[in-house]
Amino acid sequence: MVVILALAGGCWWYANEQGDWYHWTIGLLLLSATLYQFYRILPYTSIWAKSSIGLPRDRAELRLMVSNVLQTNDKSELLINLVRREQPDLLLTVETNEWWEKQLDEALGEDYPHAVRVPLDNLYGMHLYSRMELEDPQVTYRVKDDIPGIETTIQLASGKEIDLYFVHPMPPSPTEAYASTSRDAELIMVGKKVKEAGRTAIVAGDLNDVAWSHSTRLFRKISGLSDPRLGRGLYSTFHADHWWARWPLDHIFHSHDLGVGRLQRLESIGSDHFPILIELGLLEKDVAPIKSSVQEEEKQEAEHKMRLGQRGETATLLVG
Repeated sequence: MVVILALAGGCWWYANEQGDWYHWTIGLLLLSATLYQFYRILPYTSIWAKSSIGLPRDRAELRLMVSNVLQTNDKSELLINLVRREQPDLLLTVETNEWWEKQLDEALGEDYPHAVRVPLDNLYGMHLYSRMELEDPQVTYRVKDDIPGIETTIQLASGKEIDLYFVHPMPPSPTEAYASTSRDAELIMVGKKVKEAGRTAIVAGDLNDVAWSHSTRLFRKISGLSDPRLGRGLYSTFHADHWWARWPLDHIFHSHDLGVGRLQRLESIGSDHFPILIELGLLEKDVAPIKSSVQEEEKQEAEHKMRLGQRGETATLLVG
């Protein structure tokens, strides 16, 4: 928000300093673009209606922590101490390699007897530690054979089952993928599976995308899941070292029959990402599912993204 306000002020100052119509036009165009970004971000502030229903904390039945540890980060004790303090039922870590696995296993293995371990040195390692029994845990490779996801089911004390989907898709970047095709395809695949199953579900992980992007909004429409950030705040998790430029890249989405008792960005663990924690519980009353209102062109777009991802192709980028 501070950066956007500074940009808007700079546009106005620039236009006034130059004085002629050309610079006024440029300044107004930049200001319009800034206001449009405000419009996109506004739902992720406390003045907007909440997408997820609030729940008293004493009724929360599940506590989940998500943390991108940064593979080269050697301050494992910071995360371990945080886990011991917060006592999550589930801990998802990404960018975890064999070194991280050893640290976490030695420190947390006794308290978290159920685990799925996928140690990798390519920045896409993933580990799930759980106090609760994991039913039929699976490691999935939806788009690329070196980028895993985890799927499993847990059962709450009440007997209610929750399907869990954990993802860390590849971001579009000059060093990894020049287009967002594989990331978008994986999210759409997971979203469709959640929708078709029609069960209580949670999707979480480092999505390498902001909450208000077209891809993330399309995922929410396809899956029908709620974003607890809506109406609560940005909870920006990246970049932990740059207070002036942070975005919400680590996400937790949930089905409409779950309420939020707590959502909190936690303190730094030496990574470039902050961990994020959520407490969820079943709502007492039946809540009508959120209408996804997926337009026909959005359905076609989703299918196209999936086909490209499954074939290992990328969307065409036009460079002028």
